[in-house]
Amino acid sequence: MASRTSGKGSQSTAGNSKQRAGQSGAAARKAPARKPAAKPAGRPPARKAPVKKAAAKRPAGGARKAGRGLAHGAGALFRGVGRGAKGLDPAHRKDGLALLLLALALVVAAGTWSHLEGPVGDLIKMLVTGAFGRLDLVVPILLGIMAVRLLRHPERPEANGRIVIGLSALVLGVLGQVHVACGSPGRGDGSQALQDAGGMIGWAASKPLLFTVGEVLAVPLLALLTVFGLLVVTATPVNAIPRRLRQLGIRLGVIEPHPDEYGPQDAAGYAEYADEWREPPARRPRRAAAPDPDRVEEEALGRRRKPRSTPVEPPAGREPDAVDLAAAAAASLDGAVLHGVQPSPLVADLSSGIAPDGERTGALPTARGARKAPPSPEPGRTTGSVPDLTKPAPEPTSGLPARAEQLQLAGDITYALPSLDLLERGGPGKTRSAANDAIVASLTNVFAEFKVDAAVTGFTRGPTVTRYEVELGPAVKVERITALTKNIAYAVASPDVRIISPIPGKSAVGIEIPNTDREMVNLGDVLRLAAAAEDDHPMLVALGKNVEGGYEMANLAKMPHILVAGATGSGKSSCINCLITSLLVRATPEDVRLVLVDPKRVELTAYEGIPHLITPIITNPKRAAEALQWVVREMDLRYDDLAAYGFRHIDDFNAAVRAGKVKPPEGSERELSPYPYLLVIVDELADLMMVAPRDVEDSIVRITQLARAAGIHLVLATQRPSVDVVTGLIKANVPSRLAFATSSLADSRVILDQPGAEKLIGKGDGLFLPMGANKPIRMQGAFVTESEVAAVVRHCKEQMAPVFREDVVVGSAKKKEIDEDIGDDLDLLCQAAELVVSTQFGSTSMLQRKLRVGFAKAGRLMDLMESRNIVGPSEGSKARDVLVKPDELDGVLAVLRGDGGA
Repeated sequence: MASRTSGKGSQSTAGNSKQRAGQSGAAARKAPARKPAAKPAGRPPARKAPVKKAAAKRPAGGARKAGRGLAHGAGALFRGVGRGAKGLDPAHRKDGLALLLLALALVVAAGTWSHLEGPVGDLIKMLVTGAFGRLDLVVPILLGIMAVRLLRHPERPEANGRIVIGLSALVLGVLGQVHVACGSPGRGDGSQALQDAGGMIGWAASKPLLFTVGEVLAVPLLALLTVFGLLVVTATPVNAIPRRLRQLGIRLGVIEPHPDEYGPQDAAGYAEYADEWREPPARRPRRAAAPDPDRVEEEALGRRRKPRSTPVEPPAGREPDAVDLAAAAAASLDGAVLHGVQPSPLVADLSSGIAPDGERTGALPTARGARKAPPSPEPGRTTGSVPDLTKPAPEPTSGLPARAEQLQLAGDITYALPSLDLLERGGPGKTRSAANDAIVASLTNVFAEFKVDAAVTGFTRGPTVTRYEVELGPAVKVERITALTKNIAYAVASPDVRIISPIPGKSAVGIEIPNTDREMVNLGDVLRLAAAAEDDHPMLVALGKNVEGGYEMANLAKMPHILVAGATGSGKSSCINCLITSLLVRATPEDVRLVLVDPKRVELTAYEGIPHLITPIITNPKRAAEALQWVVREMDLRYDDLAAYGFRHIDDFNAAVRAGKVKPPEGSERELSPYPYLLVIVDELADLMMVAPRDVEDSIVRITQLARAAGIHLVLATQRPSVDVVTGLIKANVPSRLAFATSSLADSRVILDQPGAEKLIGKGDGLFLPMGANKPIRMQGAFVTESEVAAVVRHCKEQMAPVFREDVVVGSAKKKEIDEDIGDDLDLLCQAAELVVSTQFGSTSMLQRKLRVGFAKAGRLMDLMESRNIVGPSEGSKARDVLVKPDELDGVLAVLRGDGGA
């Protein structure tokens, strides 16, 4: 621009001279290099001409700018209103929509009901009456209902889609039927004819059906569409129609309500079809204020709870830490298993706590698994969800009903189970003591001295030991903790420290340290928990209380056999007493029969004469071996019945017998009856293995291998768990183990196949390893007093007299006649007699070769057979004459075994 202006000025001063023109052209080419410095001075002359030209047209340009400004102002105004509406509260927007629908309903009602004159009335007649026909009077009602719903329930927009779909189907079905009922007029008949029928909507809904399937099928299809729309609008599935009709009749007073008409099972049937838009608003506060099940359970527990000790408060001047929260959680939830009340599922599933500052702590104490604990309440203040457990609760006004009703046994015998009131109740367990705080401080000091990044985040106090949970810092090996076992034992002044790395199901290391103040676990408390759980299986027995505060029970039918071992005084005999007492309290003689073997003669004498016994208590080890052989024969007979009638387990066979589905073969005089569970309890296995090791081991192995499906189970107890008593075959076939304190590591490996039992502290402290578990459970065995056992046994004896089986133990009178001569050589003598009679060749050298015995033993066997007229006298080097024919062999063997007279 500046270069062209400079060129024009040079032409006016030089005229048409070519020389000047050439010079001016050169100046013009050089001008861009000089012009930047003179640019500000050259701009005003260049702008003068345009300014003068614009001044002549100023009025027109001002009008345009004024109009443009008004447009921008109006746009800004509307944009501001739009932004304000967008920022409006959603509740106000929904209220505005509801009021708009209400206004529209009023206008439509005025047009359809009052025949409103004017353009609005004509528009309503054209749109509403033309679309809905004769049913245009219903449109204002529908609009009003939708407006009222938005006003009353603005927080439920999720049902809008369902209601729109349902109303659409309902309108299409009804208008289609109305249109068919009015003669199905078409568009060629005029708009008035359509308005007198179903309108355009009715014509559109019915015309395709009439054209395709005819009027005969069109009406039922439209009726089904109407029913579908009605069900969708009312959120009623087809299977809930009878229930809804019954509820409607109850509300109208036509039908008398059932006592549990509105129970939880009623609401669960159609919970996914909740009628949200038709529910009265007054029911919501009642539902929100419904009592919490966990709170109801805690309050019910508080009415039956005895006074408990006050938990130890943290020292003054210190903020509550994770251990304090752990103790508070255990204190508030300890009563959940007291006196047979199960902990709430909501509480039992929680796994961590929340500190008062909102941070999550580590794992907190549990009562049967991990739990979350609520924030620790302030001292002297109680919350609404956890009752104050430190105050004594009032005694129940009436006693609890008996657990079992009168049971009818075979032969019109009435048997009542013993009441749980015969067993004493135990007090609530402690959740924290000063000793626990001292041990936590000692552990923290040990970690600090050895510079281990670890902290005690919680503990679970059991009756015998307390498990302290230790969480490691980043990049800290677990071996750093396990290597400090002796240092920890030194710091806490206890040699019985057991480290679990890690705790099953938690990212924490457990340190189990015995309590200085041990607690007693009563058998009655464990059985009350089973009664509260409504588990009526007759083979459920009580074991004790684990380290987490939960009661341990086991179903012997699922174990299916258990080995109980421990040194003298470790609690093995108390465990056997708890097992037998549990069965007497929970099972009738028709459910469970017992075979008790007591070689020590004094342990099980308290149970002599109970009706559950199938034979008197066996104290002779030889007769015990015979009883085990009878159990094998009984197992074979049961398997014969299972195979004959096509069942795989005795429970299925018993259920079929009780239901009358199994009948004996025609011509048989046998009466089928359910088989009871058969439990064999051997109190001292070592004595049996010393007398007849091969026979006892063979019988035990065969029973443990096969008897599970036949309902036969073994409980083997020994105080000498060595490899010659608990052999490899017995261990391989007895999957469940219960180890009490042992005297050596070798004994612990024999019982559990792992160390641990040698560190137990005795008096019921045990490790329970059920079938299928990887790690044993630390528990304190339950205890039952002699007076409690005597009371339960007395009750059972009063109900029924024992009925013994004579074939369990063979009498020993006949065997004593031959024991004096034969002794322990009965088996060899029978084999020798069978060999001599079958071959008809009586030679001492043959017995040596065939039976692999020495000359002295073979000669003695030959002399015994000579004394019983099986072979003749010796004739020098010749073979003896055989006096018995092969067909007489069975009788000879029966005489040798004592089954017949000689």
